[in-house]
Amino acid sequence: MNKDIVLLNIPNKSDYIGLVRLASSSISNKSGLNIDEIEDIKVAIGEACANAFNLSSRDSINIEFIIEDDKLTIRVSNAKEIISEDLENAKDRQLGILIIKSLMDEVVFNDYGIQMTKYIE
Repeated sequence: MNKDIVLLNIPNKSDYIGLVRLASSSISNKSGLNIDEIEDIKVAIGEACANAFNLSSRDSINIEFIIEDDKLTIRVSNAKEIISEDLENAKDRQLGILIIKSLMDEVVFNDYGIQMTKYIE
């Protein structure tokens, strides 16, 4: 089984979501996913990055793409599942989590951030 890993480290600025979405599109295409799956991943990763940008005080966000024969796993650092109701855009962030969970095959939040998986058929 082959396993390739692609790492991105971007500043904690929403200006870079387009770059992450473009990279995810290219990597998803290389993995053999179809156009609908690629679009799902682009939306999910955009939401995960927006979550990390809004909920982290760190200077940068790490995005890791793990490409395997049967799946593509994407990890985004600093993303959080628990959204404080006091946050200005709490409802948007909660909706973002629901969107991610509906578009990806597996979603796990942990101390690192979020791990999202799309299986390749």
